[in-house]
This record gives sequence, structure tokens and C-alpha cells, in this order.
Amino acid sequence: MTTLTQNKNFTIRLDAKVKEESEKLFADLGMTLSGAVNIFLHQALIVRGLPFEVRQERPNKTTLAAMEEAVRLANDPHARRFATVDELMEDFEK
Repeated sequence: MTTLTQNKNFTIRLDAKVKEESEKLFADLGMTLSGAVNIFLHQALIVRGLPFEVRQERPNKTTLAAMEEAVRLANDPHARRFATVDELMEDFEK
């Protein structure tokens, strides 16, 4: 028995650049933006959620320490400054 499906229109707002770049990407993959959205929705239904991991990255301790040091150095008027990479390398090699 053949099942007929009824298509429905669905309108979303996108940033113009995101839409344009997405259309180019999916065209290179042989599909339309609409087709890609359909694939996304089908996958969401299969996995019963978003079909990719959603997370907020947290820097590790080493990265946090480096970020804190960068802020400290940027605000330290006595920190050594270099106008060029060559000056930095000369000082480093001393």
C-alpha cells in the first residue's frame, strides 16, 4: 500500500550570509538547503534530540592560567614590550 505524504511549508529567519553560505555548501553536496533541513529534522526524530552534541567548552587549567597571565601582563605598565617579533626573539636568546 502506498502512503501519500502531505508537504507543509516552514519559514525560518536566517542571517543572509549564513543562508548564502549554507546554500553553496549544500549545493556542493548535491542538495538544497530545504533538503538539508529535512535531513536534520529526520535525524533529530531518530535520535530523539539534536543529532549532534551541544556543549559549552570550558578552558582547561593551563589555558585559564595563560589567559589570566595575558590579562595581568596587558595591565602591567612595567611588563616588557616588544615592537617586533625580531626584538622579542633577540631578548629571548639573551
